[in-house]
Amino acid sequence: MLELRDLTVCYGAITALHGISIRVEAGSIVTLVGSNGAGKSTTLRAISGLVKAKSGGIFYEDQPITNLAPHKIVARGIAHSPEGRMVFSNLTVRENLRMGAYLRSDGAGIAKDLDFVYSIFPRLKERARQMAGTLSGGEQQMLAIGRALMGKPKLLLLDEPSLGIAPLLTRTIFEQIVAINCELKLTILLVEQNANLALEVSHRGYVLETGRILLEDTAHALRENPKVQESYLGG
Repeated sequence: MLELRDLTVCYGAITALHGISIRVEAGSIVTLVGSNGAGKSTTLRAISGLVKAKSGGIFYEDQPITNLAPHKIVARGIAHSPEGRMVFSNLTVRENLRMGAYLRSDGAGIAKDLDFVYSIFPRLKERARQMAGTLSGGEQQMLAIGRALMGKPKLLLLDEPSLGIAPLLTRTIFEQIVAINCELKLTILLVEQNANLALEVSHRGYVLETGRILLEDTAHALRENPKVQESYLGG
């Protein structure tokens, strides 16, 4: 579904990604593992068109999308739940979710998808009329994921869904990520600091280090890899 070929991204004179190549098969969960500054979030931002590629290509369903405008990438079926959640704090939960469907005109489909989001994140239904800025960090993360789902994407980019969230709620969110993948057959590219949990729910993984692909394998094999265990899994 998605392929990055020799992708290079720079911020001014600093090269953030050094010619990385990644493949994401349809229906899978793929995770990018790496420390802060490894280039994980930059990879997602390049796919979304939020940062420009200096060289290399990004291909979605065999069509080039390199450096397309972000709204055109969304229209192709790619949604991005960003690091830091970025909810509209002065809008209600329901209004935030409706914003996710801004390119859609199928009223019945929007209502159905809203019901699905409420079914996987019941807390959002309880707080539907509440201002998003008053939600807890975990609830805002649920809202950011739900808002992305309201665009009816085929590919979901998730950036640090557990960041700043209590461990118990993190487990709940990851259980729902698996449910979204299974029930909607939605392809997911995941960036996550909690490498152990990310690899637990993923099919395949890539290890990034200073903007380069260090390792690539099945998620199970990466969890068993001594180097990955030592560097990213706490021993």
